[in-house]
Amino acid sequence: MTDRPTPTEADLNALDITDAEAAEINAISHPLLADAAPDADDSLVQIDSTTEGVVFVTINRPDRRNAFDGPTIAALREAFETLHGADNVRLVFVRGAGGTFSAGADLTWMRDAIDWSEGDNRDDALGLARMLKALHAVPALTCAIVEGAAMGGGAGIVAACDMAVAVEGARFAFSEVKLGLIPATIAPYVVEAVGARRARQLFLSANIFDADYAAHAGLIDMVLPEGSVDEFVSMLTDSITANAPGAMGDAKRLVHYVAGHRIDGGLMDETAKRIARARVSPEGQEGVRAFLDKRKPKWAE
Repeated sequence: MTDRPTPTEADLNALDITDAEAAEINAISHPLLADAAPDADDSLVQIDSTTEGVVFVTINRPDRRNAFDGPTIAALREAFETLHGADNVRLVFVRGAGGTFSAGADLTWMRDAIDWSEGDNRDDALGLARMLKALHAVPALTCAIVEGAAMGGGAGIVAACDMAVAVEGARFAFSEVKLGLIPATIAPYVVEAVGARRARQLFLSANIFDADYAAHAGLIDMVLPEGSVDEFVSMLTDSITANAPGAMGDAKRLVHYVAGHRIDGGLMDETAKRIARARVSPEGQEGVRAFLDKRKPKWAE
C-alpha cells in the first residue's frame, strides 16, 4: 500500500479564497460588517454582527415563510461568501425571520420552473448548490436555529451548518419525492449529517418529523424549550470567546480534509505538518505563551 501524494497548496486551501477574491467580497472588519455590495438586497437576507465576533444571518421573507427563490438564494450565497473573508468572526447563527426557519421552495418559483428546459433547471439548481457550499465552507462555527419549520431546502441549510438546534414544536421534512422530485443538491450535506442509511429513510418516506426525531436522527444537536433561544445564543457565544478565530478556521478545514482520506502515512504526515504550522503561527505562539504565563490570550481579552 503506497502513501497518498503530498497535497498541493491548492488542496490545503480548498476552503479558502484568494486575496483578490476576498477584496471583491464585503470584508468584515473586527468583526463589524462593511458596507453591503451594490447589488445586495437587504430585504431578503439580513446580516447583523456583534463586537464578540458573532454574526446573525437571517432569511427575511416572513410573509412567504422564508421560502427560497432565485434572488433569496443569491443573497444567501453572497452573505456566506462575505463571511469567508471575516478574519475575526468566530460564530455564525443562521435563522429565519418571523418564527419560521424556511418552508423550502417558493411556490411561484416552482410554477415558473415547470416550463424551464433541463438546462435551465440545471443552472438554477447550481445556484442552490453553490449557496450551500458557501455556507459549508464558512471558516467560523455555523449554527442553525430552527423555529417553526425547516422543509426541503430549508432542512438542507440546517444540515450544511456545523451544528443546529430547534425549538420545541419545530417540524422538518424532505418531501421532494411526493412531488416526483429528489433532494439532490442538499443530499451531500444531509448524508454527512445523518448518514446514508438514515438519509435513505428520510428521503424515501418523505414524512414530516418533529424536533425530537431530528435530534435522534442527527440532523440537529439539541431541542430548546420555547422561549430559550436568546439564552442559548448567549451560552454558545460565551463558550467560544476564548477560542482563537484563525485556529477555529484551521480546525474546520482539518476536519474537511481528514474526512476524505484513509488513515495512512500520507495522512499522518499531513496532520503533523498542520500542527507544526499551528505551533509556530502568531496565534499558536500567543496562545501557548498566555497559557504558560497564566493570562488570557489577546483574542480573549
